[in-house]
Amino acid sequence: MSRLHLHLLSDSTGETLEMMAKAALAQFDNADVVRHFWPMVRSRQHLDRIMGDIANNPGLVLYTLVDGGTRTRLEEHCRALGLPSVAILDAVTDALESMLGQEAKGRPGRQHLMDEAYFARVEAIQFTIAHDDGMAWEDWEDADIVLAGVSRTSKTPTSIYLANRGYKTANIPIVIESPPPAALFGLRRPLVVGLTTAPERLIQVRRNRLLSLQQAPDTSYVETENVAREVQFARRIFADNGWPVIDVTRRSIEETAAAVINLYFERQSAGGAAPAGSKAL
Repeated sequence: MSRLHLHLLSDSTGETLEMMAKAALAQFDNADVVRHFWPMVRSRQHLDRIMGDIANNPGLVLYTLVDGGTRTRLEEHCRALGLPSVAILDAVTDALESMLGQEAKGRPGRQHLMDEAYFARVEAIQFTIAHDDGMAWEDWEDADIVLAGVSRTSKTPTSIYLANRGYKTANIPIVIESPPPAALFGLRRPLVVGLTTAPERLIQVRRNRLLSLQQAPDTSYVETENVAREVQFARRIFADNGWPVIDVTRRSIEETAAAVINLYFERQSAGGAAPAGSKAL
């Protein structure tokens, strides 16, 4: 298999370009690809300096450049070198312009500006860290989302992922011996979601956790009957309160978070009312 040089040129941080390239490359097994990353390309002079390296390592050129002059110069260089070049956001931008009936702003790195969304994300992360594992339950009404579940159902990493998407998220462990505070059952503003998993998978995760902590993996924490009872106890709470339920047994953190976000938007579309009936996903 021949080696491919992949050149990524962006007029901003290049984060979007890099993620799209990674997603595309994931479709190919054992691809021998060398990535060359060129962020903050905002002038033709800068571009000209880069082209020497591209000529020495010919390959595919992917770019997100807003400035028309810089784009044209890059395309001319690529044609002269016989290299393919792809403006990866053009098709999406063109479609949005057509549907929205307006032209794109054409500002480099617009999605990364420190706008209100950025500060909302920072606030969400701070809130989520302060409300991890049942802490500060008095403020749960200020959350966007509250995750509930037994120990090791990925509540904390899912909460952090949601916070990075801008959602203020609290999470609470469901423990038979220590029932959650009554405030959890009276929440109106937040979407409360129950996370569950197969007992067998939960036992495996817990055993691995104990081993990583160098603790004996033979406690009631991983005893089959006790774990099954915990999971059933949590499911009964979810059902009694009509909370939607997500089974995380075969889901990654990203997949679980995506399911939570879908539930959040469904609830918003329904007027923000509490979800009716327990819904397992």
